[in-house]
Amino acid sequence: MGAMRRVFVDRGSPQRDAIDEAAKWIANGGVVAIPTDTLYGLAADPFSAAAVARVFEVKGRQTDRAVPLIAASTEQVSVHIGRLSPDAERLAARFWPGPLTLLVAAPRALAKDVSGGTGRVGVRVPADDVARRICAAVGRPVTATSANVSGGAATADPSEVERTLGDRIDLLIDAGPTPGGAPSTIVDATGTTPVLVRAGALAWDEIEAWLSNEQDARRR
Repeated sequence: MGAMRRVFVDRGSPQRDAIDEAAKWIANGGVVAIPTDTLYGLAADPFSAAAVARVFEVKGRQTDRAVPLIAASTEQVSVHIGRLSPDAERLAARFWPGPLTLLVAAPRALAKDVSGGTGRVGVRVPADDVARRICAAVGRPVTATSANVSGGAATADPSEVERTLGDRIDLLIDAGPTPGGAPSTIVDATGTTPVLVRAGALAWDEIEAWLSNEQDARRR
């Protein structure tokens, strides 16, 4: 770990070279702080045990806690993580891109520590163009655990990321402050019916209403 590079990006039309630089660091085992539609996250290759170990090192966090992922699209999730269950597919169709994390079965190729020993992994498609473009450039989903030291507050401010993690990460993609607010809502989609795991930016009532409307529509 050495001096971090901070690259400023226009959220409306992200510069291709900045996206490519982030993707190159991630592909080579680096850790990159990136904006999402909620807070700043730490992006690394979840299929590399060494890269995932670095994420835990950066955060000073125990490896028994799972690491969430973000992806460029539902298709990228299907190809690299696994086919979604019918309920998960319906939720993804309605709420992605957006702050809904779906817990799905972790593929064997994923670094073991990503699932925190649970056999499941949380993944979502964020409503942030920069984050999705980075995932697309990497060619697979990336980690998106909050960009902060474990026990500290997650942040929407890139300057706070630099202050707290600047000597530990390789690159900061600075697209200005992110929307902030609550983290994504986590729903377990591995069972017969989706179950709320963590309340967040998306109201559980809204998710339940959508699922019951869908079931009613299918019964007709």
